[in-house]
Amino acid sequence: MNDGSPIADVVARMQQRLDELPDELAHRRFFLSTYLRTTQAVGKAIDDARFEDPEWVEIWDVKFAELYLRAHDLQAHDVNLAPRPWRLAFEASRELPALGHVLLGINAHVNYDLPQALLEVISDDDFLDPPLMDRRRRDHERIDGVLSERVAAEDEELAATGVRSLLDHVLTPLNRLASQRFLRESRQKVWHNTFELQRARVGGTYDKRLAELEVLSAAKVADLLRPGQVLLRLAVTGFGVTLPPV
Repeated sequence: MNDGSPIADVVARMQQRLDELPDELAHRRFFLSTYLRTTQAVGKAIDDARFEDPEWVEIWDVKFAELYLRAHDLQAHDVNLAPRPWRLAFEASRELPALGHVLLGINAHVNYDLPQALLEVISDDDFLDPPLMDRRRRDHERIDGVLSERVAAEDEELAATGVRSLLDHVLTPLNRLASQRFLRESRQKVWHNTFELQRARVGGTYDKRLAELEVLSAAKVADLLRPGQVLLRLAVTGFGVTLPPV
C-alpha cells in the first residue's frame, strides 16, 4: 500500500478512531482493528496488480470505508443517527465475544453499506455496458480472495486477545470454513442487491428500496445477537440478505 494513496489515508483515519476510542467502547476495537487490517490487505492487493481495474477498486474501497466511518462518527454524536444495522452492532453488549462483535460489524457493513458503495462508483450508463460490468463483477469477486486469505490471520488476532472459550478453540477449523463460505455467499447477494438498488435509482424509488435493505440488514444483525455458535448457524442459514424483485 503506497503512502499517500487514498487507501493509506482512509487507514490513517481508521487508526485515529481506534486511538480515540474511550475505555467504555473498547469492545468496538475488535471490528475496527479487523477492518483496518483488511483495508491494508486490499491496498497491498491493489499494489500487487491483483485486479483488472485497480484505480476503480481503490476508489470503491475508500467509498466503502467512508460509509463505516460515517456511521461510527454519527453513533458517537447521537445513538439514533446511525443506520439501524449499525446501531444494533454498535450497541451490542460489551460482554459479547470478540468474534461476535466482528461478525456484527461485517454483517452491517457488507449487507447494508456495500451495495451503496458499489452504486457510488458504477453509473447508470455503466450498467448498460455488459463487458464493463463483467470486469466490475470479477474485481468484486476477487475481493473474496483477499478476505479469505485474512480469515486465518484474523482468527489468530482474536486468539491473541485471550477471550475465546475452549469450545471456540475446538471449533476453529469449522469457523474458518464457515467464514470463507459466508463471505462468498454474501458477496453474491450484494451483487444482486446492487442491481436492485440501481433499478430503483433509475425508477425514482431508491430511498424506499434502501429502507427495505436497511430493515433486512438490521434483522440479520438481530439474528446474530441470539445466543449460540454464530458461525455454525450462519453456515446453515446463510449470511447475506436479498432484496426481493419488484
